[in-house]
Amino acid sequence: MIRAGIIAVDDDRVVLNSVERDLRQKYGRDYRIVKADSGAAALDAIRQLQQRGESVALIIADQRMPEMTGVQFLGEAALLYPEARKVLLTAYADTEAAISAINNVGLDYYLMKPWSPPDEHFYPVLDGLLEEWCANVRLPYEGIRVVGAQWSPACHEIKDFLGRNSIPYQWLDIERSTEAKRLFDSVVQEGEPAMPLLFFPDGTSLVQPTRQQVAEKAGLRTRAENPFYDVVIIGGGPAGLSAAVYASSDGLKVLLVERSAPGGQAGNSPKIENFLGFPSGISGGDLTRRAVTQARRFGAEILSASTVESIRSEGNSKIITLSDGAEISAKIVLIATGAWFQTLQIPGIERWNGAGVYYGAAHTEAANFQDRPVVVIGGANSAAQAILFLSKYASKVTVLMRGSEPTWSRYLDAAIRNHPKVELVFDTELTEVHGNEQIEEVVICNRKIGDTRTLPAAAAFAFIGQKPQSDFVQRTESGHILTGLDLVRDGKRPANWPLDRDPLLLETSVPGIFAAGDVRNGTKHGVAAATGDGNASVSLFWQYLSIS
Repeated sequence: MIRAGIIAVDDDRVVLNSVERDLRQKYGRDYRIVKADSGAAALDAIRQLQQRGESVALIIADQRMPEMTGVQFLGEAALLYPEARKVLLTAYADTEAAISAINNVGLDYYLMKPWSPPDEHFYPVLDGLLEEWCANVRLPYEGIRVVGAQWSPACHEIKDFLGRNSIPYQWLDIERSTEAKRLFDSVVQEGEPAMPLLFFPDGTSLVQPTRQQVAEKAGLRTRAENPFYDVVIIGGGPAGLSAAVYASSDGLKVLLVERSAPGGQAGNSPKIENFLGFPSGISGGDLTRRAVTQARRFGAEILSASTVESIRSEGNSKIITLSDGAEISAKIVLIATGAWFQTLQIPGIERWNGAGVYYGAAHTEAANFQDRPVVVIGGANSAAQAILFLSKYASKVTVLMRGSEPTWSRYLDAAIRNHPKVELVFDTELTEVHGNEQIEEVVICNRKIGDTRTLPAAAAFAFIGQKPQSDFVQRTESGHILTGLDLVRDGKRPANWPLDRDPLLLETSVPGIFAAGDVRNGTKHGVAAATGDGNASVSLFWQYLSIS
């Protein structure tokens, strides 16, 4: 395979040689390192790489160059390789220009000179950017190829699973691609139902596979390595990943069990802009990927496409039965299963689920609706992020809200209300979906005056309410898990509570089982709140272990 390029440009030859040396030392084996002493020379080199069909993963440019500043150069380079990650080398006085470049040229990072030692100030930044690039770039004829039909719910599920697990794949629509038809005919007999059909680089294929089959074939871990753990975490959203990072970094033996893909609802977010440390925002997928890498680095074990079927207590141990029948034991269990969007309650809507009606899947499906109108249902932050992402592709985004005002954050509100493609419709709900082979129009109704009208729409993306995902301990009527003092009513501990103490802050109705994130009663929804819960739970784990 041809190595992707890393471009370094600086008019100061001493600095340029220093950058090249550091790049070759860490990345020379896996990437082609190209240097240039001016913006014009670097653009010539980039054009030559483009003509040869080679990829560029990362571009590093000094800001203070004659004739063409680093920001100007990065803007020109982005037109040739828009997916390449961009880093600006700056002096202290250039900070304002760097911040401006975040918005103007999509700058990914700026580094202050000098960056020595590179192990602390240079490589960690580039490692993260290269990891993001590798996860998002799609190179031809490599990786997994998925053959299917756009309007197939089973195909949507597999695409969503692969995308959320950061497994690169090439989508081939059998109705549009001759290559898809050729691949299909090479494996499937005429008349057999066989979509989705997955082809792997080793020449093997899977017909209508389960998520677990895909996970195993793609190299994800699906079975626990050990019979005993200090902590078993159920759910790989922000709360679960946060707990996995902090618990494993504290030396606890951690297993995280995720039924689909790490990231949860947040992992589907096209862009999170209010998370500490990311001034230009970060996608839910990239944030999840970093957290997974961090957790594994500290020794946490992560299972994909696996579920917890039951939990029982035996003394101070918890016995967890997994979906493959395996039983493992742990001192502590953390339920961090999060919450997912509720489904639309419209007659006949089941026909369209995953085939034109999507729940939290804007990032997966948006590109399929280029220059076509779509509808978004919901007014919270998750809906707002989807609206802005969908507007990059759709000809129009009509937003339906049951209330008179949205509840999304102010920074999102301004961007949405000023967007020429977005129309907000208040006090209104979706009542019907019409179409033959695919969705063609929807019927909406104003709840105040009862007026109905029909809109053209190729798809509907629903972000309505949240349904907690849990069954193991005492819950509220809405399904949220009660923890801590919420379990103590009129001075009385919960029924069957065996200990002579009150439940700890995030402890459930069963001693040693904790809950964190959106599944917990009383939590504030959001990525920051969930990660805070996960962090706080670890200190409670130690408290529990000290008194058990």
